[in-house]
Amino acid sequence: MPMQSRSATAPGRAAAFRDWRRGRPFVGGLLAALGGVEMFFSGQLDLGHLHIQLGIEGLQATVIPIVLVLLGILSVTMPAHHVFYGILTVVVAIYSLVGVNMGGFIVGMLLSGVGGVLVVAWMGPSGAKRGKRAE
Repeated sequence: MPMQSRSATAPGRAAAFRDWRRGRPFVGGLLAALGGVEMFFSGQLDLGHLHIQLGIEGLQATVIPIVLVLLGILSVTMPAHHVFYGILTVVVAIYSLVGVNMGGFIVGMLLSGVGGVLVVAWMGPSGAKRGKRAE
């Protein structure tokens, strides 16, 4: 019996998550956060005796990825300010090209940049759903 009740609530949870996700720039925020995580790990590389970090004693290699992860999380949790967070994400992603090992070897910069563009371009829920929520 517990399996039936658990499987009965799973579609409800999936539908609730889908509705929650569609009401915010989820994919853009996720890409921005993933780009920050990738940059963090590319900034912490240690290849034999060669430690790869650029910037002021590696401070930028730690701060910039944390900022990108934070911007990704904020864009998902506070969708009303998506344009502001998206523009900041794109600017920080471009600056990471100089500050963090060529932007996490280009991959992290591209992930965060595309995520920031998607956050800015997010249009919100459709008009029918928006009216439904206001009631």
